[in-house]
Amino acid sequence: MDENPLLGDWSTEPFNLPPFDRIQPNHFPPAFEECMKRHIDDLQAIVDNTDDPTFENVLVPYDQAGSLLSRTGAVFYNMCSSLNTDDMKEVQMSMVPILSRHRSATYTLPGLFEKLQAVYDNRLDAEAKLTEEQVRLVERVHMDFTRAGASFGEEQKKEYAELLAELASLQTEFQQNVMKDEETYEMKLKEEDLEGCPDSLVEAAKQVAAERGYNKEDSSEEDTYIITLSRSLVEPFLTFSSRRDLRQEAWKAWTSRGELDPTRDNLSIARNILLLRKKQANMHGYDTFAEYQCVDRMAKTPQNVMDLLENVWGRAKVCADKERTELEEYAKKIGEDVDGGIKPWDWRYYAEKVRVEKYDLDEAIVKPYFSLNKVTDALFAVSNKLFGLTYTKRSDLKVYHPDVVAYEVRRGDDLQAIFLHDNFARPFKSSGAWMSEYRSQTKNLPSSADSIESIPIVANNNNFAKGGDSESENTPTLLSFDDAKTLFHEMGHGHHGILSDATYSRLSSTSVLMDFVELPSQLMEHWFDEPEILKEYARHFETGEPIPDELLAKIQAAKSFQEGFRTIEYTSCALIDMALHSLSDYPDDFDMTKFEEEELGRLGMPAGIVMRHRPAHFSHLFSTSAYAAGYYVYLWAEVLDADVYAAFRESGNVFDSETAEKARKFIYSAGNTVAPDELFRKFRGRDPDISFMLEKKGLASADAPAS
Repeated sequence: MDENPLLGDWSTEPFNLPPFDRIQPNHFPPAFEECMKRHIDDLQAIVDNTDDPTFENVLVPYDQAGSLLSRTGAVFYNMCSSLNTDDMKEVQMSMVPILSRHRSATYTLPGLFEKLQAVYDNRLDAEAKLTEEQVRLVERVHMDFTRAGASFGEEQKKEYAELLAELASLQTEFQQNVMKDEETYEMKLKEEDLEGCPDSLVEAAKQVAAERGYNKEDSSEEDTYIITLSRSLVEPFLTFSSRRDLRQEAWKAWTSRGELDPTRDNLSIARNILLLRKKQANMHGYDTFAEYQCVDRMAKTPQNVMDLLENVWGRAKVCADKERTELEEYAKKIGEDVDGGIKPWDWRYYAEKVRVEKYDLDEAIVKPYFSLNKVTDALFAVSNKLFGLTYTKRSDLKVYHPDVVAYEVRRGDDLQAIFLHDNFARPFKSSGAWMSEYRSQTKNLPSSADSIESIPIVANNNNFAKGGDSESENTPTLLSFDDAKTLFHEMGHGHHGILSDATYSRLSSTSVLMDFVELPSQLMEHWFDEPEILKEYARHFETGEPIPDELLAKIQAAKSFQEGFRTIEYTSCALIDMALHSLSDYPDDFDMTKFEEEELGRLGMPAGIVMRHRPAHFSHLFSTSAYAAGYYVYLWAEVLDADVYAAFRESGNVFDSETAEKARKFIYSAGNTVAPDELFRKFRGRDPDISFMLEKKGLASADAPAS
């Protein structure tokens, strides 16, 4: 077994990092087989203990159980997102249902739930002497078991396990189909086809072409530029390209991911997923999956979600309609015939033109001040100012891809985490941006464990279009303002893992309720707006000159520009998500596209805007259940983050040490040790106030139209 690097001793690796250079896809199946066996052995030892069930002999070993499986699984799931080669995809498809059935088996192991139930029933007794965190652990684990079907009858348990295994397979197939469309699609262009595009986009398209084998000296396809379906390429192309026909071509491909190949039918897969989720909810006694999901969230009920979404939706429609009128008037003024009004492939293009005219703010002029290296410097500086964290690059550490940069993170003299920054788009990598962990923080280690195992290994993934040479000062990777915000957003999640200070792994890091998990990330975005950060770190990559005050003032003035468009793009997705998961039936002739059109029509979707994620590529919904009936959580958390940042502003200093310490303690370090609504009250001294979010989005004065 020691020949398999996943099962071997990692203590020879610095910080017990995974031996990335030795791990191959074919190592996972045999490793998982052994890991699952050991996990069941760990749990069986709890069952076989003849002492009366207590927190110490049930919950403590339960939280420690399966450490080898957790270690192997962390590498597996990270590779499935960041380096999902064809060989890895095959392993993923074969292993996902097996791992799902194992998970079900751990919750239905005879005798285990009865032990947990005994501790749960006595958790508040004075004799138990449990701390607040220990009570929280008992309640969360008990919730895990009941939602996994532990209280079902034997036949129901088997049926439920198979349902979850089928669901896991379908979700994996859905995501692999999206990835395949993103990997294979390319729009081949010549330099003259990139008319209107800034140099940074032209250079990025040329770089992608080179990576895909074009423009070699012996190639018949010289002078080729490639636009892929990576958001960091296609959105700038839609923003700057003066070729309306090419914008339409790119937009249609981008919004049709998951439907580009008839052999990859994601809409049928999505319907089957919805059917299984409906059955899952019914088995738990709920009419809809939306009801089942909301029970274990801050929102509690779908109606509470809808109250928030509809409040914002009505206001955003008013703003978006005004924005569209402004774009159409501009197009008419400059003599351009936009037949039938502004179309979705026109919106970003004319919005950029209006922004330049209205605020004298051209993104092509802004971008040179936001090189990836300088924005990363700003990110680490904010992290240090707020939380005292320092980042030391460790080029000697082995990582899984040359793009990845490793850092040693310390707080004072104490090692806090290892941080992996994986910033560039590439084949075999999922689109979007996310935070993940190769090891989560915990203090609940077995006595035989190396203490380094308590230190988290945190990763941030982005999908920026790489410059000609990402390490060169002459052709660096340049970010849009939104890209820079994304870098800060993901580092907010990163801080949630890096600063975690929970005793038990089940309660640590991002293991929180879904409508709280985006608070740490969205809160972090605010600091990139601060003039003192921009003045120091937004420097022109060629001259090193700081961003001029005049340009900075224009950026601040345009902060709410197109907020109606952005809010509609997002909120329409959240509303469709809730509508889909609130249906009572999905008949054989259920047409997802027709449902999308009819529901958006009922909602009064403003003309010229489409959902940010249409159903066939809506990975938040259909590649995992975590955000299903839960895409609303970004807006829910935006209410929280705007309120929290208001506390920093009220202190008179956005880096106020006392407020920062409260944020560290109650937002970034607490994990799930305390209920999230209580954590917010501990920080703010009251419940959240929606007015800060509405003000931040420029929607406070936009009343919803009368219904």
